[in-house]
Parts: sequence; C-alpha cells; structure tokens
Amino acid sequence: MNPTEGLLIAKGPRNLHLLPRMANRHGLITGATGTGKTVSLQVLAESLSSVGVPVFMADVKGDLAGLARPGQAGPKIAERIRKLGLEGIAFRENPVALWDIEGRQGHPVRTTMSEMGPLLLSRLFNLNDIQSGVLTIVFRLADEDGLMLLDVKDLREMLKFVSDNAAEISGRFGRVSAASIGAIQRALLDLEMQGGDKLFGEPALDIEDFIQTDPQGRGVINILAADSLMQQPKLYATFLLEMLSELYERLPEVGDLDKPRLVFFFDEAHLLFTDAPPALLQKIEQVVRLIRSKSVGVFFVTQNPLDVPDIILGQLGNRIQHALRAFTPRDLKAVKVAAETLRINPRLDAEKAISELAVGEALVSFLDEKGQPEVVERAFIRPPWSQIGPIDPAFRAGLIRGSVLFGQYEKEIDRESAYEILRARAEQRVTSPTPAQVPAPREPLTTTRAPQAPRRRESMFESMAKSAVRSMGSQIGRSIMRGVLGGILGRR
Repeated sequence: MNPTEGLLIAKGPRNLHLLPRMANRHGLITGATGTGKTVSLQVLAESLSSVGVPVFMADVKGDLAGLARPGQAGPKIAERIRKLGLEGIAFRENPVALWDIEGRQGHPVRTTMSEMGPLLLSRLFNLNDIQSGVLTIVFRLADEDGLMLLDVKDLREMLKFVSDNAAEISGRFGRVSAASIGAIQRALLDLEMQGGDKLFGEPALDIEDFIQTDPQGRGVINILAADSLMQQPKLYATFLLEMLSELYERLPEVGDLDKPRLVFFFDEAHLLFTDAPPALLQKIEQVVRLIRSKSVGVFFVTQNPLDVPDIILGQLGNRIQHALRAFTPRDLKAVKVAAETLRINPRLDAEKAISELAVGEALVSFLDEKGQPEVVERAFIRPPWSQIGPIDPAFRAGLIRGSVLFGQYEKEIDRESAYEILRARAEQRVTSPTPAQVPAPREPLTTTRAPQAPRRRESMFESMAKSAVRSMGSQIGRSIMRGVLGGILGRR
C-alpha cells in the first residue's frame, strides 16, 4: 500500500481512514474495560506496519503477541466482516520482535542507571525534594570522577561512598544527611527485592533496534511483555517515559514525513500521570509536543480521558473513543469531557452515544490532510488481520530464537564501573595508607557518543563495545539534569 493513502480503521456511515503522515500528530484510545481498546490498538499497529512504520507497544494483558500469527474467521469475526462488507480481507501475520525486562518472554531489555538519571529515579523511588536533591548530588559526583553508574550495585556503592564522605561533600553541595542516603538505599533495596534490578545493566537497549523493517518493507512491531511489569506500575511508567525521552534525544529533526519513523503506544497511560509533579507533567507535555518533529507518533491508551492532563490531551489529534459507563458523577464528567473533545457532528449526539456503544464500536475522529480533526463518526472498528489473543509458549520461543536480534541482548555484561573502581580504591587505601601512595582521582570522562549505525546481529564484543560507548557518551553534560528530556533541558 502507498504510505500516502489512508489506512482503513473503521466503517460507519463512511470509511474512516488514518492518514500515515498524520500519525505523528499523536492520538488517544479510550474506553471502559472490555469495550474493544485492545483490538483497536492491534488494528492500528498492523495497519501502520503494513506501510513500513515500526511500532512499539507494551502488552499489559499478554494477548498482543497474536499479531505474529494470521487471524481466523471465527463466528464473531465472520459476522463483523460480513456486516462491514470486508469479505475480501486477507488474514496474515506481522513482523514482530518480542521484548521482556526479565528476559523470559522476549529479548532482555535493559537501561543503565546513568541513562535513567536522578529525575526519573527520584520518581521511581518516591523520594521527596530533599532526598531527590541528594540523589542528584550522587550523580554529579559520579560524573565528575568518571564513574559510570550502570546497574544497582554501582548506585549502591556510590551511595556508600557519599555516606562515608558526607562531611566533605556537604561542604561543596549542601547538607547530605544520613537519613536521605538511607531512604535512597532502602528504595534501591525494595526495587531489587521486587526484581526491578533486572532492568538495569548491559548491554543496554539501542533504541535504533526499535526502528526496523522486514525484507518486505513492513515495519517491525515491537512488543514489550508487561504483564508482570504491571505489578510495579511506577517502574512500568518510568521505563516507558525513559524510552520516549531517549527517542527524543537520539533521533534527528526531520519535520513532517509521508509516514512516521516510529509510532509509540503507551498503554495504561494513567500510570504515567498519577502523582506526577507539575514540573514533570510540563516536561512530558514538551516531549509530546516536540517529538513530532522527530517524526515519532505517540498514542495514549487508557480507560478515561480524564486520566490525561488537559495540556497533553489537546495535542492528541487522532481519537478512538469506545464506550464509557456512567454510574458516578466522575463517570458522567468523563463522558462529557470525551464528547466535548471531539469535533461536533450535527447528526450525532456524541455524549449520548458514548454510553450506548457496543463492544468493538467507537466514536472515531482522525486528522484530515490539512491536519484538522474530522467530524466524529460512530463506527465499528474493522477486524484485525492477525490473531486476537495470546500465542503458545513454543511459538513464542521460536519467534525469539528466529529473530535477527537473538544473541545481541541475551547475555548480560558486567564491566568495570563505579562498583569495581570504588571497591578497588577502598582496598588500596587499606593496604597502602600512605598519602603518597594513594592513586589520584580519575579524570572525568570526555568520550563523546559514537554515531549509531543501523545494526542487526552483533558479536558479544561488538555489543559490549557499543554499549560502553553509549554509556560513556551519556555521561557528558549530566551533572545535574539528565535522563528524561535531556535535549530539552540542555543535556548536551
């Protein structure tokens, strides 16, 4: 299909198409549980993939991996096909890459403490302003001494170093209390006990591996297994925001293209905004607004449009609104808000329709060729070409082993970083206490990040080397602000 043509997503009084070149204007899929949001997400993903647009999504319920297998015309699907006049539909699989922080249901996906940075870690650890300031000092000291913070033990050792030298450090940066250090250490231990430490380490994810096409030119659909990750909702939201920030930083400005370089689906989006401080919400809004120029589209998927702050809601041009059930005053308000954010159709009472929509039916409004929202229409989402529901473990294992990425991330690398360097210095001080014999502090790292070329399968040495360059380059300019929204905050 020509990428400039519309992608058929739903049928009502007329066919409703998503224009690929408008997919970087972002979107919103909302509706109560069981109303069809997951199928809408699946249809959008496979439609974008068909025109060469890579996709990233998190599988919070464990049933999106069916995108990798052809669908079947069961009774309900066959009835929907007949009702919508789609008898010529061809069921087919999609190119899929599976990812999993734990490495069980997909390729391991990792980041480093340095790339996450103190701002996002503070939110993940639920730190107050004073504790967050202490964590920022910890990262600042690591930067100054060229100590890379890659995994949990690196940060733990750095915290111990700061605690042991609190008096001297307080003279430079302000008071570093034992209570603040202890709070961070306990949060780090809690993260480790819950298994979240598997997220931090190397080889770190190269975000370019999300932007791939298959030999037929179809965009690869990257699916992150998030069913167990959802047991730690703040970790889930923080990790996805870190990836979005990395996309913003790494990708060049390209403006509006015929199709996006990547479309990023943020499922259970309310977890991103719950308890987020105003400063973080402002920065999220900036990323959503500015990442469009990098040709990346962001679609938020959540139950209630009230879950998304107004400053972000206004930037989501493509809308699919499934049914909302109005039983409480808040529910009634949500229905009203959802109706008011759609372009009025004089032939349709949107507020009334939202409570009447059947499963798989939605109010749909996409952007037209001028970037203006079309009038809202009541329509049925077309059936997906791929399988609805999960895949069996044997097929999943074969899919992982057959991927061009297999072997690139599977084996964890533990190279010299803050933990090893600080331990070695402590041992030298014990065995060589004479000041003249104490080694001088390491010079801060000055290595810049090497250009990232598109890559497929690599040897372990290549993967380790590139991960090293990426981590060292990430140290530059991270003395105070890093990790999230680095480009906006002047990280480089």
